[in-house]
Amino acid sequence: MDKYRKISLVILVVFYVLAGCNHFRDPDFYYAVMPNNLLYPEAVNILAGVAEISLGLLLIWPKTRYWAAWGIVLMLIAFLQIHVSMAFKAPMKLNSMTVTPFLAWLRLGLQFVLIYWAWWHTTDRKKIA
Repeated sequence: MDKYRKISLVILVVFYVLAGCNHFRDPDFYYAVMPNNLLYPEAVNILAGVAEISLGLLLIWPKTRYWAAWGIVLMLIAFLQIHVSMAFKAPMKLNSMTVTPFLAWLRLGLQFVLIYWAWWHTTDRKKIA
């Protein structure tokens, strides 16, 4: 594995583990962006947090990395609707933060960068191991 892929992988692991932990630290932030018609938002938030932590940790081991990265890609695609909705609802208040239209559209664009980044770790399986 080349140096840049290793650095990228470490950042990705830390990012998803911390992001998953944040679902438990500040659940109100996530409830504010969930669709109003979503059943059991508390359970969805817990599942999202557990999924992010689990998939982030599964990136560590070469034998599980490919599937964990695909899991992250699919999870990010599933969450796209939330970011599209935020872009059209902005400006909006999330806890003490105001999400401007610019920030919401920037965050939506970042979602595609995150999808590509996770996908990159599914490629070239022989080099990754």
